[in-house]
Amino acid sequence: MLPQISEESDVNLLDMESIADKRLGPGILMLSTSMQLIYSDRRAWELCGGIHKSAGKATNGVLPPAVAEMCDEIIKHLHVRTDVKDWEQFRIKRVLGDPSRPVLLCGFGLPEQNGSKSRVLIMIEEIGRRQEAMIDQAKEQFGLTTREITVIENLLKGWTNKEIANELKVTEQTIKEHIKHIMAKTKTTTRTGILVKVLRL
Repeated sequence: MLPQISEESDVNLLDMESIADKRLGPGILMLSTSMQLIYSDRRAWELCGGIHKSAGKATNGVLPPAVAEMCDEIIKHLHVRTDVKDWEQFRIKRVLGDPSRPVLLCGFGLPEQNGSKSRVLIMIEEIGRRQEAMIDQAKEQFGLTTREITVIENLLKGWTNKEIANELKVTEQTIKEHIKHIMAKTKTTTRTGILVKVLRL
């Protein structure tokens, strides 16, 4: 016998479905190891268009260079990571696009035994909306100072060390030191690594 569902729970279910419908979610691209497009959805091309726009280009139906570079990197890893289990914990991630609305690329390899049918899967997701809450959580989690948070916020805008230094009226070396401290606290080794860790991607 099926459990009874009350009208109240029906309303909550409808609310949840409505929220889910409004959430855009990630875009998906699947390519062969010869860079032939196998599958893409509309959301992936919308987000790729945003990446092109932030780079000052307006090409439709063409992968942005950063996405193509990620595919190349995954293909190289597929030669070494030849078992599906090798990809269970391994991802390649990049944060890019318009600094006010950054995009996360998350890439996976889907290996086949003979290698000829291996696939590359790229998920593209807009992350700008949740970054403020994530930055607040990262401040507590990693013990970041107010100045370090300001540096991270400017990294999210895609600014160089020199641009951040000019904005904060300090030397470029001071910004390098802040980034070095942030890397130590977040246990990362790159600027992108900081953003991935802070935004918990």
